Amino acid sequence: MFRSEQLFERAVKVMPGGVNSPVRAYQSVGSTPRFIRRADGAYVYDVDQNRYIDYICSWGPMILGHNNMKIREAVIQASYEGLSFGAATEMEVNMAERICRLVPSMEMVRMVNSGTEAVMSAIRAARGYTGRNKIIKFEGCYHGHSDSLLVKAGSGVMTAGIPDSLGVPEGCARDTLTAVYNDCDSVARLLEENKGEVAALIVEPVAGNMGVVEPCPGFLQGLRDLCTEHGAVLIFDEVITGFRLSLQGAQGYYGITPDLTTFGKIIGGGMPVGCYGGRREIMQTIAPCGSVYQAGTLSGNPIAMAAGLAELTQLEENPDIYLRLEEMGNYFRDRLRDILKAAGKSYQVTGVGSLSCLFFAEQPVLNYQTAKTSDTAEFARYFNWMLDHHIHLAPSQFEAIFLSAAHTKKDVDETLDAAEEFFRA
Repeated sequence: MFRSEQLFERAVKVMPGGVNSPVRAYQSVGSTPRFIRRADGAYVYDVDQNRYIDYICSWGPMILGHNNMKIREAVIQASYEGLSFGAATEMEVNMAERICRLVPSMEMVRMVNSGTEAVMSAIRAARGYTGRNKIIKFEGCYHGHSDSLLVKAGSGVMTAGIPDSLGVPEGCARDTLTAVYNDCDSVARLLEENKGEVAALIVEPVAGNMGVVEPCPGFLQGLRDLCTEHGAVLIFDEVITGFRLSLQGAQGYYGITPDLTTFGKIIGGGMPVGCYGGRREIMQTIAPCGSVYQAGTLSGNPIAMAAGLAELTQLEENPDIYLRLEEMGNYFRDRLRDILKAAGKSYQVTGVGSLSCLFFAEQPVLNYQTAKTSDTAEFARYFNWMLDHHIHLAPSQFEAIFLSAAHTKKDVDETLDAAEEFFRA
């Protein structure tokens, strides 16, 4: 028996499903999870000494690759001073100033401990600022596991086939309205039907939790215009796209200015961290300036701040990273489309920049409903084939493929060669 299988047997006895996050259990692909021992560059290594080309990248933040030397050194140096103070530090001021300088819409920020916490807090701020209760989200978009946002969510919820979650009181979900991604008319109807009651609209500017679904031309601007018209706060959830599509995130990439933005672990070099921020008048409703309460002992943790600053510094000093990732992403998607065409398959390849997805779907994927037409059984077969060929993909049809600056053309070609062999078989 392999070491990973032995560990999984032990894990299921002491952790629900043997994991600490559902999709890691490999249930949707009918396999046993690989237990990772270490990672470096574009590769992860499991406890059985197998090396894989990794396209999970810790679900996005490892844009510079795993175990980046400068980030690692920053963490080591910061740890000499202590791991947590529960008090104000210079490091968190430096991080806040850096984010506000890089992302023009962010006039003030508040550090938190995860993307989930960032989203939860941003929605509370929007409700406090507007004095309204209702929010609009999109089917298939995942914004963390807080109660009101698990309605028709994506990511692991979608992978497990769970439309909503048990344990969420009906009252929590009552004020959550769901619209159709890439359909401004569905948003306009909800705003009209709930006139003067919608505090915020939250959206992944590029949907990254029902696979990767790009915004259609005019969609994001349409949301901006509707929120302005109806006095609702536009929240961009950039936990995936922030500092990955560009130094200004998706909002810079597409030229749209939200009212509030949430970022996740990419601002901590992959460590547990997040932040939310935006217009000054909204952020000044947050305690101690205002009456919207939010707090956290580990918020602005000095180790996470040191890691994040080391990552953002490298991205800012080397802006050509984004050009290279865009080129590599386009190459990956174009060649994969050619492979599918040669094999007589009409599956969908989507993506933008360093984010990609192969949908085992016959029709264009524009939203949650079309994403769900994917053949998940065929994806599972593909996933296990690729894993056997030492390609580490997310164990779900409804997740992204992440490229990093550490991936080489050789890595990508090796991956595509394995895919070509699968589709020829």
